[in-house]
Amino acid sequence: MAGGLKRLAKDTAVYGLSSIIGRFLNWLLVPMYTRVLVGTGEFGIYTNIYAWVALLLIILTYGMETGFFRFINKKEEQDPMRVYSTTLFSIGTTSILFLLFVFVFLSPLSRALNYADHPEYLAMMLSVVVVDAFCCIPFAYLRYQGKALRFMWIKLFSIFLNILLNLFFFIVYPKIYHESPGVGYAFFANVITTAATFLVLIPDMMPGLKYKPDLKLLKKMLSYSFPILLLGIAGIFNQTADKILFPFLFTDKVYANEQLGIYGACFKIAVVMVMFIQAFRYAYEPFIFSRNKSDDSTAAYSVVMKYFIIFALFIFLGVMFYIDILKYFVSPAYYPGLRVVPIVMLGELFYGIYFNLSLWYKLSDQTRWGAYFSIIGCVATVSIILLFAPTYGYMACAWASFICNLLMMLMSYFVGQKKFPISYDLKSAFTYFALATVLYVAGMYPAIDSEVLCLLYRSGLLLVFVLFTLFQNKKLLIRIKNKK
Repeated sequence: MAGGLKRLAKDTAVYGLSSIIGRFLNWLLVPMYTRVLVGTGEFGIYTNIYAWVALLLIILTYGMETGFFRFINKKEEQDPMRVYSTTLFSIGTTSILFLLFVFVFLSPLSRALNYADHPEYLAMMLSVVVVDAFCCIPFAYLRYQGKALRFMWIKLFSIFLNILLNLFFFIVYPKIYHESPGVGYAFFANVITTAATFLVLIPDMMPGLKYKPDLKLLKKMLSYSFPILLLGIAGIFNQTADKILFPFLFTDKVYANEQLGIYGACFKIAVVMVMFIQAFRYAYEPFIFSRNKSDDSTAAYSVVMKYFIIFALFIFLGVMFYIDILKYFVSPAYYPGLRVVPIVMLGELFYGIYFNLSLWYKLSDQTRWGAYFSIIGCVATVSIILLFAPTYGYMACAWASFICNLLMMLMSYFVGQKKFPISYDLKSAFTYFALATVLYVAGMYPAIDSEVLCLLYRSGLLLVFVLFTLFQNKKLLIRIKNKK
């Protein structure tokens, strides 16, 4: 088990490097956006459109990424390239059809989404999401092959290109042409970056394109993946419903975009938790499908859950203890939204646990349960937003995310213990949650006038959490370190 955990930790670190660096660098663009864009409303438009992009990406991949890993690891599938070719064919066909639909109906779509004055925003970002959907499969193929370094370098290439383009369009270009930069520059930078990434991935697509797709296999893959599509739509809508629905809940669209901009910018501070979960997901999904063939698989899943919770709680405490520094990454006009950060981070932590728990229905081919959980969570999220956001604004959105993820986590655990029992270390989980709660209260509520003393005090509390963790897990850490 120690060897498998060591490999998982290594892959998480490699995949996470690109994910964390990318999100971190994009996060560093937030202070530029919040200071260069005219008013918080421009950032509200940015937040809204990228929420639509996230939802559409799930729809256009329709669970085939997970289906790819499931079928390419099945013993009866003797030829992995047949699975790869079929997946590329399916995603490529639907992506092209969607792109044609977008350009035929661009005008009515723009009016429906309140972008009649800027249909080019939708044209650019919908084109981006189509190419990104197709590129998900070559990236999945790299993960299947264990080519973590190539995966990382391609991701880093696209990340740095996007950063450089943003710096050019928002800093250099306005000085040359004496124009005020608008949010459209961010979308145009994304178009160029996505096209470049597609070109770099062509060598990784070619092996799959040389094979003929298997329509019988495609039918089985779609049958497996369709519940994951419902799961994915409901899941991502749980995360983006606030940013998608918010502008429609107010008659004053300018006010709605301004408030959404504040919420979206402060939401970015909580993205550290999302980075960790994304990095973990890249390594964990191939891990669970390959580990399913081992006799000690359930024990490994339990240990992984334990350490996921520990690291997630450490990240939560780290962000909250240094929030007085992190707040400077946004303009002071956005400070009222900082109160959503702890709520959003805990909600994302619950989502990470839910993702860990989701292995039971993926491994047992009962993916419909994931759809049930996500749909119930989605109904809860939308209901809370529609009922309370018009009165309480974006705070209702933050609590909706928190409640939704907590609800899905609890449902998945209790149903999973009946369908696919795994002996999770609940005592350890409650211990670390209790410790984190005590440290959080001790760190956030005492009024310390000196910012330096406050940071030193909170750093000491964070060190307590680290030392407690090391002491409790020293035996396993020694085994992993000594594993050759």
